[in-house]
Order: sequence, then C-alpha cells, then structure tokens
Amino acid sequence: MRGVRYGEVLAMFLRDTGLEAEVYGTQMLNDCPQEKWQTLDADAIAKEMGAVFAKLNGPRYWLLDGLGTKVAVVEPVFRDFNGITMRRIAVVNLGVDYSPGSYVERKVNRGAVFFWDAGKKVYELVNPDGVAYVMQARCIGVDPTMSEESLDTLGDKLSLPAGWSYRVRVLNEELVVDTTAHVATVLQDEFENTYTLPN
Repeated sequence: MRGVRYGEVLAMFLRDTGLEAEVYGTQMLNDCPQEKWQTLDADAIAKEMGAVFAKLNGPRYWLLDGLGTKVAVVEPVFRDFNGITMRRIAVVNLGVDYSPGSYVERKVNRGAVFFWDAGKKVYELVNPDGVAYVMQARCIGVDPTMSEESLDTLGDKLSLPAGWSYRVRVLNEELVVDTTAHVATVLQDEFENTYTLPN
C-alpha cells in the first residue's frame, strides 16, 4: 500500500449531534487521477449534496504497508465526482464545538487494520505526554512537492505546538493499528499530512 495514491471528499452536514462529515474516498477504486481531481469544485459539490460545505482532502499517498479487511461501519454509498468514483468510507462526528485546525484530535469510525512493516521508516508526531501519532498518509494538496523523501526533514517546516516534536525512526517490529472494534483517533499537521494514534 505504501505510495498508493488516493483522494477524498468530505461533505459537512449540520445534524442533531452537531457538525458531521461524510467521507468519500477513492481507496481501492482508483488512483484519483490528477486531471479529474483538479476539476473538482468544493462549493459546487456542497450545493449538489445539500451540505453546509465540502472539503477536498488530497491527493494523498499511503505511508502504511498493508491495509486489513475493512468492516462496513457505514453504508458504502458510491458517488461520481466529475468522473472520479468514490465510496462513502466513514462518518466523522465533529460535534457542536468544532473548530478547524492542525494538531487537533478527531475521532473517525473507519473499521480498518493498518500495518507498517518491520524495517520501514515511520514519521511521527509526539505530544507533550510522549504519546506518538504515526503518519498514515502524506498530502500533496497543500505542498505539491511533499514526497516521502522530504518527510525526513519535515520537522524543520512544522510549526509545532509547545511541547510537541517530530521524529523519524525505523521500526524494529511490525506495527499494527487495529480500529475494527473502536473508533480511530487521528490528527493532521498544517500540510494536512494525517497521523493516527496506534492504540
């Protein structure tokens, strides 16, 4: 899976529990072709879907090595976005006090198992309590030059909150993140690279 490209559309709806994001993605369907992706209009998508607003999330590239069987946590509705087929893969409840921003934990009901192979590099954000979040995907939507090689020095570019750090390490053993039985905890840096909490 490492290096496989995908893209997502997040449609935000105001519901009884607050703001809720329906996440549509190209994962396992196509590689989110650039010529079609660049024709997407978030405002037009929001209007068409009756959403408060929509966000284009990507394009992105997996930094994990394997993706386990996904349990169906939401009805897998398929939609066509300007010729890009996507499937609804998750619903994220952002609550009533949602505020956009980096380094903020979000809960995602994704029902998946992620694998990172022993001997491979991982890129991590570490919070002030020493808890590490491992990067699951890099994004080229904010910085088109973001490559896996450039992640070695990404820490020099991040505006980290007080007490946070960025590190690169090589795994001594396989890392498995299993969120089939509970919701995943994720966050993003200011370049919209996405990190997940390993437990």
